[in-house]
Amino acid sequence: MGAGALLTDDRGRVLLVEPAYKDYWEIPGGAVEADESPLTAVTRELAEELGLRLRPGRLLVTDWVPPRAGRTEGLMMVFDGGTLTPEQAARIQVPAEELRGWAWCTEQEAGERLPELLARRIGAALRARADGTAIYLENGYGR
Repeated sequence: MGAGALLTDDRGRVLLVEPAYKDYWEIPGGAVEADESPLTAVTRELAEELGLRLRPGRLLVTDWVPPRAGRTEGLMMVFDGGTLTPEQAARIQVPAEELRGWAWCTEQEAGERLPELLARRIGAALRARADGTAIYLENGYGR
């Protein structure tokens, strides 16, 4: 199980991070550890990856991902991390051993940096936030 946070700026751009151990970008977040709730996991990951002490809000997306080569099925959750102020963004510090950096991206720019599955998930999270709903996906597609 994994948990991530949809963070935006006052222009509606999404915060993406570039992991040092992957060849693609993603939203801040990570694996849920044993005996840890998804909300606790994403809160921990925001502190570890960005140096920010934030308490994400409501669940925006639940995405079931089918098994694939070398991996079992998974459940990914995206929480509303809110809108960061310029002051909060200025305090972002990424650990060099884990992340190459971060960037604000429009939904279109995010789609160019993210794998298709993650782009679909982020698009759904943005819609869920705007509509005040929660969305269930399977492999990034709505049901």
